[in-house]
Amino acid sequence: MLLDLRGKKALVTGIANNRSIAWGIAQQLAAAGCELAVTYLPDDKGRFEGKVRELTAPLAPSLVLPLNVQMPEQIEAAFAAIQQQWGSLDVLIHCLAFAGKEELVGDYSAITPEGFGRALEVSAYSLAPLCRYAKPLFNPGASVITLSYLGAERAIPNYNVMGVAKAALEASVRYLAAELGPDNQVRVNAISAGPIRTLASSAIGGIHEMIHNVEEKAPLRRTVTQEEVGSAATFLASPLASGITGQVIYVDAGYCINGM
Repeated sequence: MLLDLRGKKALVTGIANNRSIAWGIAQQLAAAGCELAVTYLPDDKGRFEGKVRELTAPLAPSLVLPLNVQMPEQIEAAFAAIQQQWGSLDVLIHCLAFAGKEELVGDYSAITPEGFGRALEVSAYSLAPLCRYAKPLFNPGASVITLSYLGAERAIPNYNVMGVAKAALEASVRYLAAELGPDNQVRVNAISAGPIRTLASSAIGGIHEMIHNVEEKAPLRRTVTQEEVGSAATFLASPLASGITGQVIYVDAGYCINGM
C-alpha cells in the first residue's frame, strides 16, 4: 500500500459481513492508516452489532455506531458521536442499498409506491442527510464515496427498481459535488463496481449468471474483488484524487465498455 492516509478519519457505513464491499473498503482504508468509525444496522437481538464488532475488531475502529438511515434520529446521533470523539471527518463511505426481493423481479411497472419509496430512500436519498450532517465536520479536501452499478444506465435483468435507485444516486453525486466543492474542496464520487458475491447481491436473481457473464466478456476476463474496489476508494479518499469530483468511476474489469 503506497498511499498514506495516517491521521485521516473515515466513517464507513454498510458493513454486514466479510463479503461486504464496505468491508473491503474498510480494510484498505485501515491499511493506508485511516482511523475508522463503522456502523451497523441495529436489530432487536443485537446480532448485527455483534457481527460487525467481531469482524472489524482487527481494524480497531474508534467508534461502532448504530445507523438505520430510515430513522433520522440515528443519523443525527451518529454524527454527534463523531463530533464528540473526533471533532472532524475526512472520509465518508456510503455503502447502503436495499430493495425487497419482490421489487427486483417481474415487471417494473408493477412496483408499489411503498416498494419504490423504500428502495429510493435507503439506496439514494440517504446519501443526502449523511452529507448534511457531515458537512460542518468535513476537513478541507474531504472525500465522499458511494457505490453504484451499471444497472443505473442499462436495463439489467432482475435489477429493476435498484437500477432506478442507483441512477438517482449517481445524479445525487453530481449535485452534492456541486454543493460541497466550493467552500472546502470536498469531493463526492461514486464507484460503479462489477458484480461481486455479497449478501446484498444474493437477493438479485441470476447473480451467478451475471458474474459468469462478466468473466466471459470483460476485457480482463474476470470480475473484481472487494479489495480492488477498496483500493479504488482509498485512491479517491487520498490527495492523489484531489482533482476528481462528481464522477462515476468504473471498477468492473472493463465490462462497461462492451456491448451487451
